[in-house]
Amino acid sequence: MKNLSCPNCGTECPILLELVKVVTCRSCGTTLMVHDAHVTLAGEQGEMHDAPHLFGIGDRVQLGQTSTLILGHARYSYGRGFWDEFCGVAGAGGSCWISVDEGDVVRQVRLRGQDAPKFKPPFKPGETLDFDAATFTVSEVETAECIALRGQVDEVIQVGETHEFVNASAGDDALLSGEFWDDNALWFYGRWYDPFDVKVDRQS
Repeated sequence: MKNLSCPNCGTECPILLELVKVVTCRSCGTTLMVHDAHVTLAGEQGEMHDAPHLFGIGDRVQLGQTSTLILGHARYSYGRGFWDEFCGVAGAGGSCWISVDEGDVVRQVRLRGQDAPKFKPPFKPGETLDFDAATFTVSEVETAECIALRGQVDEVIQVGETHEFVNASAGDDALLSGEFWDDNALWFYGRWYDPFDVKVDRQS
């Protein structure tokens, strides 16, 4: 574990995420962008209105055979409401994202390099995407805005930024998700879990 010193207030923030890109200072609430050995200020962390959560930062979440320590929390608005994304690290050290939307829970990992799909927007609900020997059906195409951020995450996220996203599901509970802005794209792959099967070891 290493520490990061907040340039705004000087607080030492322990870093637990190996590929950390963004940290919110636990003392002053400033969002910090981490670029290798350099740290820059990136605004405020937004207001995380109280809402019921299955788990939070510091909790250990068991989904199937995988245990994940939650280190970061991002909240996104998509017009009709919001959903929560939790960045965590599994026992083997790899990072993942767990999304919770109206009780639905999905755990996904980032697809990188040659493993990432080559599909490009625009997408439309009902169209199919063939990936990893499975056929995924597009179920959702929306625009999301980050409205609050806490803890540590492994992607460059800022409060107020927007991106388009697509969700596509396969029949075996698999989910393929893409995020798009400017000429950039991120793809994630994972599966849905029944919220009643989620086991939480609360640390606070």
